Amino acid sequence: MERSSSTERFQPLTSISSGDGLEVTPDLYCLTIQIVNVVFYGHAGEGNDWVLIDAGMPKSADAIREAAEDRFGENNPPKAIILTHGHFDHIGGLIDLLEVWNVPVYAHPLEIPYLTGRKDYPKPDVSVEGGMVAKLSFMFPHEGIDLGPSVHPLANDHTVPFMPEWKWIHTPGHSEGHISLFRAADHAMIVGDAFVTVRQDALYKVITQEKEVSGPPRYLTTDWEKSEQSVDILQALDPHIAITGHGLPANGSWLRENLTKLATDFRQLAVPDHGKFVEDDQ
Repeated sequence: MERSSSTERFQPLTSISSGDGLEVTPDLYCLTIQIVNVVFYGHAGEGNDWVLIDAGMPKSADAIREAAEDRFGENNPPKAIILTHGHFDHIGGLIDLLEVWNVPVYAHPLEIPYLTGRKDYPKPDVSVEGGMVAKLSFMFPHEGIDLGPSVHPLANDHTVPFMPEWKWIHTPGHSEGHISLFRAADHAMIVGDAFVTVRQDALYKVITQEKEVSGPPRYLTTDWEKSEQSVDILQALDPHIAITGHGLPANGSWLRENLTKLATDFRQLAVPDHGKFVEDDQ
């Protein structure tokens, strides 16, 4: 596996929630590492099977392993790692984790080139309308990584390996192969950055984790039309629980009302007034 700055360069941004873990349902545990969430799927207990969704910020592998050991016991790696997408803050601990855990990684086929060293993501858009984090995004790595034979495409039938009740949904816009996960039994969603519950370009809100349903992070979203379509798809599924890549998990009427508002007024609430990817859409 080939390292890159996406996994090696520590990013100084953090929030008041960093290090906090929350059991959202008996089999969904959300851990915040600096400014991003990773999700553990599986019932807590020594030796229980489990799956990791996303791999956090660069240098986050130790925190992920420690939380996993607390929840599932020592010497009990996940059955698999599922990636919502391959941006630096969702794969930062991945190579270090795979050096300890010899497990398969799954992602959408369109995301595979960024995970096998064949493509780099576009550079973050520091010119986009937004707050201080957008202006600082020039520091964020955009290079792909090479996971070699560890990475596999998700199946066309939308099943999720080792998550039998779940389906993956293609929710592009923030990245080409971005996915969200959905469980019909309780209308639970793991949405990555398709939408988030903190305004991710505003430094104060990132630090304080001020809760609001927001569009995907502006400085890395490359296709706003597809992003809007993805929010429409997720809103139509009537989620009762949502774990987002950034911000606190949301549920109930607050989630439904605010996600409906985002879907209805997406162009006003989510799409920036200017930025290179907005101009590309136009």
